[in-house]
Amino acid sequence: MSQDGDGIDLKTSLGYLLKEASSALRAAMEAALEPLGLTVTQYSCLELLAQRPGLSNSELARGAFVTRQSMNVLLQGLERDDYVTRPEEAPVGKVLPTRLTARGRRLLEKATVAVRSVEVRMLGGMTQEEQAMALKLLRGMVQSLRDGDGGA
Repeated sequence: MSQDGDGIDLKTSLGYLLKEASSALRAAMEAALEPLGLTVTQYSCLELLAQRPGLSNSELARGAFVTRQSMNVLLQGLERDDYVTRPEEAPVGKVLPTRLTARGRRLLEKATVAVRSVEVRMLGGMTQEEQAMALKLLRGMVQSLRDGDGGA
C-alpha cells in the first residue's frame, strides 16, 4: 500500500514491477530484432510456427497475444515477404494452416540468436537456481490468475 493507505506503492508493487520488466524486455527485443526488419509480434508468430507448423490464424493470435484481425494483417505481410505460406483454400473447414517457408526459417534462425542474446543479458546476474525459481514463481502467478474467478 502507499503511505496514505489508499493506493498501491509502486516501489513495492510486484504487479507494477512485472509490467516494468515486460516493457523493458519488449523494448530490448524490438531493438534486437529491428536490424532484421522484424517486430516482436512477427518474431513470436515465426517461432510459434516453427514449433507447431500448421497453426491457424486464431491459434497464432492467441499465442502471440494479439487479436485475430491483427494477426491476419501480420500474416498477410509475412506471406507477401515469403516468410510464411497459407493455402488459397482451407483443406478442411475454414482454417488456413500456416507454415514457414525456407526463407522464413532462415530469418527465424537469425532472430532467435538476437532474442536469445536479450534473454541471456536479462538473466546475466542470476544463478541457474535463481532462474529456475523465477520460472517457477512466474508460472505460479500466471496459473493463479488464470484459475481465479476475478473476484476478491
